[in-house]
Amino acid sequence: MSNAIILFDGVCNFCNRTVNFIAKHDPEMYFKFGALQSVEGQALLKQYGIFQTDLETMILIEDGQVYTHSTAVLKISEHLSGRWSILYDFIVVPQFIRDPVYKLFSKYRYNLFGKQAECRMPTEEERSRFI
Repeated sequence: MSNAIILFDGVCNFCNRTVNFIAKHDPEMYFKFGALQSVEGQALLKQYGIFQTDLETMILIEDGQVYTHSTAVLKISEHLSGRWSILYDFIVVPQFIRDPVYKLFSKYRYNLFGKQAECRMPTEEERSRFI
């Protein structure tokens, strides 16, 4: 089985909680994770031609394709256990409607959830899931 990579804002408290949530609901360990700020994350951005000047989006790299914003979140949900996979059905909502909602939340996520001074470090148990 191949793996997909999720790049996230490593200092964002909400993003870190989201990574924890995804890992918990990903029993097949389909996803690997990396902070956008990390050397590995920056290398992947460069490799895929993503010129990320801000950290406003979670990025999914799957089967050589790059997904951002609401599409990334919905594609991730497709692989989650339990009823979470039903969120993928929202992919039928046009992106021009989904993305502004995503971007609005992203703009205020630090105000709502805070941020850390430095990127999250994976625990020993999590280390195999991080790039």
